[in-house]
Amino acid sequence: MSKFGELIDAQVPVLIDFFTEWHEQSITMNETIRHVAAALGDKAKVIKIDVDKNKELAEALRIKGLPTFMIYKDGQMVWRQSGEFDANTLIALIQEQA
Repeated sequence: MSKFGELIDAQVPVLIDFFTEWHEQSITMNETIRHVAAALGDKAKVIKIDVDKNKELAEALRIKGLPTFMIYKDGQMVWRQSGEFDANTLIALIQEQA
């Protein structure tokens, strides 16, 4: 959990994708997340967290649906939503926090 605190305590917005390797929607979002990361460059951090490998964190954050996306700014969650999104929507949401 302390490592998670370090991940979200950044000067730039942090987009986190909570996923699993077996969940169909999670898999289809992989390309979108790569596009978002490439488009934003160093203006944001994009992190993928496998809930199967981080069960304690997923439970603490009450991750129920997959994929679940969160945006953190200065260590505070500013947006959270489950489901599929297109790259432009995610990029716009992140840029709002910049």
